[in-house]
Amino acid sequence: MQTSNQPVLIACSHGTSSAEGQAAVNRLRDEMRALRPELDIREAYVDVQEPDLPEVVAALPDGPAVIVPLLLSVGYHVKVDIAEAVQSRPDTFAAAPLGPDPKLAQLLQQRLEESGVGSADAVVLAAAGSSDACAAVDVGELAEQLKELRPGRIVVGYGASARPSVPEAVAEAQDGARSPAIASYLLAPGYFHDQLAKAGGTVVSAPLLPSTAVAEIALARYDDAVSRLETPDPTRDCGRPCRAHVSACARP
Repeated sequence: MQTSNQPVLIACSHGTSSAEGQAAVNRLRDEMRALRPELDIREAYVDVQEPDLPEVVAALPDGPAVIVPLLLSVGYHVKVDIAEAVQSRPDTFAAAPLGPDPKLAQLLQQRLEESGVGSADAVVLAAAGSSDACAAVDVGELAEQLKELRPGRIVVGYGASARPSVPEAVAEAQDGARSPAIASYLLAPGYFHDQLAKAGGTVVSAPLLPSTAVAEIALARYDDAVSRLETPDPTRDCGRPCRAHVSACARP
């Protein structure tokens, strides 16, 4: 039931078979609800778990809804799965994904510090990876934000579908006999995070969740989308080219 006249927020994540990963994303939605109890926040997934995003959109009450991708970059799921869901219902719109964002860079730095990684130590920024070039743009921007917080070398690596792989990035960032640390740029535990332990780094930082900061970013993405709905401006810049077609001011 919608608890206010504000658009429904569909918190759409990838989905995972990891019980620990599922619990982390459930906690994220709970934190979003705690921060904004007036919102009708619904769960949805693009893979692995249910309810499927199309089913959630089809069951919406009358009125607008905003899909907030609980994903760290633009990629296939944003451009295809979420875009198709937006097209399927007139009053459904998409917000930008969670990353890149300076708060995520700060959270990554915090996770590295918690793992005992010094500010001057080399780090591999390990992202899930995507065949979509926009995802690499997003990860590259996050890497630049992280570089503002630590002087040590940062090399990007990917778990799948893009190069260099995380092991390749570890080899590239090797400093003599000392291997780099691996910063897990992943939301929650699961298959990709488990693979990082095999990549040859000195240590692997914990995933981003749990963190209230991620809930705050998700709600900020929702608020930005709603503001575009309330004050449409055809001349307004919707953001970087990779994101423009998934923002609320430019339906795909």
